[in-house]
Amino acid sequence: MPFGKITLDTMKIATWNVNSIRTRVGRVTDYLQRADLDVLAMQEIKCKPEQFPVEAFEAIGYKVTMHGLNQWNGVAFASKIEAEDVEIGFTGMPEFKDVLEARALGATFDGVRLWSLYVPNGRMLDDPHYTYKLEWLDRLAANTAEWLEYDPDQPLALMGDFNIAPLDTDVWNIDDFAGSTHVSVPERQAFEAFEQIGLRDPVRERIPTGYTYWDYQQLRFPRNEGMRIDFILGSDAFAERVTSAEIVRDERKGEGPSDHVPVVVTID
Repeated sequence: MPFGKITLDTMKIATWNVNSIRTRVGRVTDYLQRADLDVLAMQEIKCKPEQFPVEAFEAIGYKVTMHGLNQWNGVAFASKIEAEDVEIGFTGMPEFKDVLEARALGATFDGVRLWSLYVPNGRMLDDPHYTYKLEWLDRLAANTAEWLEYDPDQPLALMGDFNIAPLDTDVWNIDDFAGSTHVSVPERQAFEAFEQIGLRDPVRERIPTGYTYWDYQQLRFPRNEGMRIDFILGSDAFAERVTSAEIVRDERKGEGPSDHVPVVVTID
């Protein structure tokens, strides 16, 4: 199928940590068709470019734009619209153990600038990965501020797995997270920095509560012991165009699901 310049009256956009695209290609392509998405940002694709199941996406009318280095991390877009101005990583993105990991991919779709982001986990508060996480977020925020200053009228959204639960209600029991990552004050301050530079959460504005992730262990999903760590943060020019939002909880059900679910917005 040819992919050319398309101008849409509305655009349906989602983000989803798929937790290995090769393992879940059937679930992802099935959801793309059922939801009729225009753009899907994916994280944790866990493969190199030559390993990505591109043919399965092209067979249903989607073009793949991706960045992956090995069996860890990796980010991608599947879109009906041609990806323009593709950018791998952002200026000053820090390395971890001398590796510039595949965690950030930017592209423009019909004038809307999107980033698929997989923020470092942090692991433990005393782990070097935690320091790396905070540095990574700081550089992303600095870049975002520059993008907004350069073109404040461009619809811009940061989409993906932020590995942060900004509010106590974003985890099933805040007492269980004492001394843990994802809820620490520095992480939450790093998340809040995006709001301070002008981004909004149009999903939260419409869906105040609800989780996007449930661990596979200890029956977390049946018990609804989840976390809200996947977000779409948009500039005013993006958020003001959002007409609806959804957290697709049912995608955590069934056989072989990802531990995350899609977060979706429609813009006009």
